[in-house]
Amino acid sequence: MKIQVKYFVEGLQPVEKLQKGDWIDLRAAEDLELRAGDFCYLRLGVGMILPAGYEAHVAPRSSTFKNFGVIVANSFGVIDNSYCGEEDEWRLPILAMRDTVIRKNDRICQFRILEKQPELEFETVEHLRAESRGGFGSTGV
Repeated sequence: MKIQVKYFVEGLQPVEKLQKGDWIDLRAAEDLELRAGDFCYLRLGVGMILPAGYEAHVAPRSSTFKNFGVIVANSFGVIDNSYCGEEDEWRLPILAMRDTVIRKNDRICQFRILEKQPELEFETVEHLRAESRGGFGSTGV
């Protein structure tokens, strides 16, 4: 499966599949200094044409908070394959939990490509015909 990648920033290290693991790292495309409480859309410097029927799920790397003190403001992102135009640069919504500095080419998040959800149809019913598990939080501690 080939994915076309456009780079919006010169000098950005190319996207590459690592030998181990299924997620692909993305890098900051700019130097950024944030104060605790600051929010921004961090430029990732890439846009991609994803194959038909697929979408990208973007999440922080396991070391993102430890290294940079930022969290992804919406937990993780979904980029569908229609977001592929000349101006559709990927960005990461981040919230700084402490003062921090992010440098261009720092590995800041990761993504993987998954098949889109199939077409669904919803039906309203009066009762769910399955055994109850006991409600929210019922599996214990």
